[in-house]
Amino acid sequence: MNNSAPDANAYRVDKKRMSTSFGAAAASYDQVAVLQREVAKRLADRLDLIKITPLQILDAGSGTGYCSGLLAQRYPKARIIALDIAYGMLQTARGKLSWWERVRGRQDHVCGDIESLPLADASVDMVFSSLAIQWCHDLDSALREFRRVLKPGGLVMFATLGPDTLRELRTSWAAADAHTHVSLFIDMHDIGDGLMRAGFADPVMDAEHFTLTYPDANLLMRDLKQLGSRNATAGRAPGLTGKGKLNVMRGAYERFRRDGHLPATYEVAYGHAWTPLAPAPSVGIGKPFPVAIKTVK
Repeated sequence: MNNSAPDANAYRVDKKRMSTSFGAAAASYDQVAVLQREVAKRLADRLDLIKITPLQILDAGSGTGYCSGLLAQRYPKARIIALDIAYGMLQTARGKLSWWERVRGRQDHVCGDIESLPLADASVDMVFSSLAIQWCHDLDSALREFRRVLKPGGLVMFATLGPDTLRELRTSWAAADAHTHVSLFIDMHDIGDGLMRAGFADPVMDAEHFTLTYPDANLLMRDLKQLGSRNATAGRAPGLTGKGKLNVMRGAYERFRRDGHLPATYEVAYGHAWTPLAPAPSVGIGKPFPVAIKTVK
């Protein structure tokens, strides 16, 4: 077993690789996104307890459009900006719209980075983000951008992955080599602190665990590939992983087998917070929407 732990820089996300992976997976994503849909539903259900009628909503990390659809049903008068770093995901999302939805023009599909939003300051009433901010280089940058584009009294509501996510896979790969194979996810308490640093008020955080089961590790890795969740960390091994290391990983994973199945744990952290009613000085340089951005038609 390899006991040397990678340093923090090894977990830095290669965004070009990440966006390419998700774009290539757009056609297969919905076939395996069972957990992603369940988390999105649970996140949207939390809006039942919040009195807000947003007219401008940013769906940050919109993927194939499932959350945008939920938001459109809940807020039929709202304009929804579906933003994702993977152009292929946006093309798939755009293709799901009915002719009437296209005519109404209440959904815009924008290719952009959560850490550098192509939106003007104080331009949206709500930011909704389900299982996306874990792909950011720097969580503080993403939260500052959310704070910047929200109007006074605006709401950010999100779900992201916590540090227990894929712990079995992480442990099993550590038996094979010293490279990074699973991203490093942030604890919900640190996310709450980040919300405060970004200037949000009244942050609320909680978490729950999900366990998916597989007959073998190969099927877990196949699902991750179909989701686009391929290893995009800077510390990943160069080139292809050899069969020997794969076999070591598979053997290590077998120690987790229970009742004939291999578990894959996901820790999901939910959070929401508000922007203060009094406007604050800008924390970034906003760009008016839409200008100099790549949109999907």
